[in-house]
Amino acid sequence: MKKLIILLTAVLISTTAFSQAKKEGVHIYNPQADAKAEIAAAVAKAAKENKHVLLQVGGNWCSWCIAFHNLVDSTATLKKYINDNFETVLVNYSPENKNETVLASLGYPQRFGFPVFLILDGKGKVLHIENSSYLETDELAANGKKKVGHDVKKITSFLKGWTTTAVNPETYKPKAK
Repeated sequence: MKKLIILLTAVLISTTAFSQAKKEGVHIYNPQADAKAEIAAAVAKAAKENKHVLLQVGGNWCSWCIAFHNLVDSTATLKKYINDNFETVLVNYSPENKNETVLASLGYPQRFGFPVFLILDGKGKVLHIENSSYLETDELAANGKKKVGHDVKKITSFLKGWTTTAVNPETYKPKAK
């Protein structure tokens, strides 16, 4: 019995230590960042380059936020599409910094959960807020259950609808013959 208690204690301690190390290792979002200044800089750059701004709101505590970030990072075509058409900003939402004033000015996007995506134009106007659950995969795993994660095709389709070209009325005017 004594050996069992010692073994369980050792497992608990090692599991706790591993969990803390894993959490401390994720640094995608910066709780100390000045989100307002970063967004302003991205908006200014987007205006100059005829792009829009893609905000990803989330935190290092959010496994879905990290998974989305890793998916983009590991999918060359998606990463290129985002870089070619958007200036991106990761906006932190965590106990250390909820960015409440910034998120209030953006229409309280956190109401959709995390991550949540916003598209801003080159003037900083919110064009769209996207609930990331609409971008989840519909694929089934071998066990018949829904796979966890986002779908690259859905993400790309969402982003294509919010490029500067897509929202430019001139794009849809008939061309003279």
